[in-house]
Amino acid sequence: MRGLWAGLRRHAIVVCALLGCIWSAPGSAQPFPSRPITLVVPFAAGGPTDTLARILSERIAAELRTTIVVENVAGASGTIAGARVARATPDGTTITIGHWGTHVLNGAIFKLPYDVIADFEPVATIAMGTQLIVGRKSLEANTLKEMIAWLKANPGKATAGTAGAGTGAHVAGVFFKEKTGTDFQFIPYRGAGPAMIDLVAGQIDIMFDQASNSLPQYKNGAIKAFAVTSPTRLASAPDVPTVDEAGLPGLYISYWHGIWAPKNTPKDIVTKLNAAIVTVLADPAVKQRFGELGQEIPPPDQQTPAALAAFQKAETEKWWPIVKAADIKPE
Repeated sequence: MRGLWAGLRRHAIVVCALLGCIWSAPGSAQPFPSRPITLVVPFAAGGPTDTLARILSERIAAELRTTIVVENVAGASGTIAGARVARATPDGTTITIGHWGTHVLNGAIFKLPYDVIADFEPVATIAMGTQLIVGRKSLEANTLKEMIAWLKANPGKATAGTAGAGTGAHVAGVFFKEKTGTDFQFIPYRGAGPAMIDLVAGQIDIMFDQASNSLPQYKNGAIKAFAVTSPTRLASAPDVPTVDEAGLPGLYISYWHGIWAPKNTPKDIVTKLNAAIVTVLADPAVKQRFGELGQEIPPPDQQTPAALAAFQKAETEKWWPIVKAADIKPE
């Protein structure tokens, strides 16, 4: 009898163990997101990319019913953040916001420990922006032609702030130099936010800056705006002429933003992230806020992972030959 009970007990333990494995199986593959998400911003807090990230993060978190922590990983024109995300576990809990500079130009300018295309999964295109050519409030010039004349009268003396060597602001400045025959010094910062602080303070002379960073200061009267680098004026700053109207035709630069995850992030996770972002971008309040920053939200068919991948590839094919021909290198 005792042997029978012992046998039954052992049998019960085995059955319970098996059932325990079955019961615990769902817990080992919890639906995404089961943990907080880190959104890595490649630049310092307060800059244009950081501003967009913070507008979106709280609303995306609400859609996904989780917490999103915005982490600023500044330095080296966004390449430190790029390496951080490229090496992150591909489970959707680490994603990054980036743009034309971080996910196109950096690949042509720097020797990177990662590939700006192959090591990331595109999630969504979130904004299409432009640049403003701006200057300190006390600058003698009031128009783009006057600014160019002032630069030519003071060769090598003027200073232009950038978010780092090889960033969009730097590349735009290099092309501006070549197109106008001017010469000035580039002053690299850890982001456009810190650079703007010094422009407002009069510590530097000019910037080729994202509209989302410059517009608030221009509207407050803290800086001057000479032109927008697009063929059409900004609805949020209709008094600022285009480069065509200001006398420098064709200097067009689109400063678009997107969201990426590490390579090999499961497709279902990318799809869920994209769906949350698309929902948030359709919010009228978000559209209005982006518009105030000079950012246009792309149509829904351009917000897909496939659309971002195709657009990034096209921008790479366009800009890499230009950057390499200009021999733009990190300073």
